[in-house]
Amino acid sequence: MNNSIKFYTYPSCTSCRKAKSFLKQNGIPYEERHLFREPPTKEELLEIIKMTSNGLDDILSTRSRTYKELDVEIDDLPVSQLLEMLHDEPRLLRRPILVDGEKLIIGYNRNAMEELMA
Repeated sequence: MNNSIKFYTYPSCTSCRKAKSFLKQNGIPYEERHLFREPPTKEELLEIIKMTSNGLDDILSTRSRTYKELDVEIDDLPVSQLLEMLHDEPRLLRRPILVDGEKLIIGYNRNAMEELMA
């Protein structure tokens, strides 16, 4: 991961704090973006989804209240509507999200983060 890492975070999220601490302790440069104040653009979301192994299943926070209150069938939405919804409601995204254009890490995953340094 040579490119600058985009680190989508939410300060009260425990996993986000752990990930941030790891990045700082290991001197890994990153650009921090507050997930709710500065959510990923639709273009960024599309890039993130393209980098997942399982598509939406990897990035959706299915345990969140926001997700449970949704009155739509996610799988039936056209991509454009889906991107719009995720941009407008970033609480639907699992966090943190770390991305550098080549690699993607969703949630706090120490092993994957250690690979960033390899």
